[in-house]
Amino acid sequence: MQRHTFSFLAAVTTLALVYLGHARDLRHVTEPKTPPICEALKAGGTDDTRTIQSALDSCAKGKAVALSSGVFYSGPLTIPSGVSLMVGEGVTLKATTNASRYDLGSHTCGTIDEYGLGCRPFITMHGARGSGIYGKGTIDGRGGTRMAGSNITWWHLARNALAVRKLQNNPRLVQINNSADITVHGVTLTNSPFYTLVASETSGFTVWGVKIVNPSSALNTDGIDPVGCQNVTIAHCNISTGDDDVAIKALTAPSRHVSVLNNHFNHGVGMSIGSETNHGVSDVTVSGLTINGTHMGLYIKSNTFRGGLVSNVAYDNVCISNADWPVQLDANYYNIHGNHTPVFRNITLSNVRVLTNGTYIIHGLSAANPIDVTLKNVHIAKGSKFSVRNAKITGTWIEDASGSCGYAGNN
Repeated sequence: MQRHTFSFLAAVTTLALVYLGHARDLRHVTEPKTPPICEALKAGGTDDTRTIQSALDSCAKGKAVALSSGVFYSGPLTIPSGVSLMVGEGVTLKATTNASRYDLGSHTCGTIDEYGLGCRPFITMHGARGSGIYGKGTIDGRGGTRMAGSNITWWHLARNALAVRKLQNNPRLVQINNSADITVHGVTLTNSPFYTLVASETSGFTVWGVKIVNPSSALNTDGIDPVGCQNVTIAHCNISTGDDDVAIKALTAPSRHVSVLNNHFNHGVGMSIGSETNHGVSDVTVSGLTINGTHMGLYIKSNTFRGGLVSNVAYDNVCISNADWPVQLDANYYNIHGNHTPVFRNITLSNVRVLTNGTYIIHGLSAANPIDVTLKNVHIAKGSKFSVRNAKITGTWIEDASGSCGYAGNN
């Protein structure tokens, strides 16, 4: 058994434990309950867009439109304020593959350009309060199906864009903007053409018992991205995707008071913060997380182009296996430079086990701006590698990890 004590830039042997009580969603969050139904719909077998949208628009606040049976095919939908969509067990809502249906007017959706902003999402909530998506059914973005009138899929388009260093114009599956008290509960979100579930500048965002399934090869299919959000709980979810499983970002506003509790990630890039941390990410708790087969495990990434303060982040009761980079804290992500200094402060890893070997990377920006990390009861596998610079690390990790992670997520 080997014990590694780290002391970079300064000899630090003791540090008060981080107070975890404030580093979480300030709401008291319990498992959501499905709202009462205002109208139950059966699939029409062709294009159900007008039927679903009309029902949503006429539904009373506090109630939900239920997709009760069959396979629904639809173009983009907007969920009004106070109204929810319920996708029943055994029901599938399938997104159209016709790029023109998502186009925002520039005729670029389904193409490659310098911006990648040409598509509206499949499901949108904007300026909504108390809206949500519920049920045990499936919402299928059909990212692996050929686009109408084309011989390539949305995912092929993303690959083609990468090859020429440009951006794909693909629709997001679910996008929530400038909203409050939004819930996504129980549903399966699969085959997203682009990011799967994004909330931007939203206060009060609960994702509970959701399953996200995208292939590991599907580029930019992030699982759940809270961007500039406050009071967020992501709990009991099972995520397998082609990019960040969860990514907390602060591109346009601060992200703070975030709880990521009792989730399981099966493939993807892992539990991420960044890379957009411009307005600051703070007061985050990640607890009860099991990870198996991701590229990264616990991942904080930023650079001087999109950097900001990342502080009061607590990882507790985390188990990782088969991750190439189980812990990576990188303040010089992709070597992209600008005038926004990333600062990582008060990052704590407690009760963390990594059962397979990998490479640990902790790269601060400079000796004057080191990453500040505290380790407590951290156990890793023998044979791991380390690349550490510009870091102030307090505590130890021990190379004696064994056993199995068990499973913290839903089925």
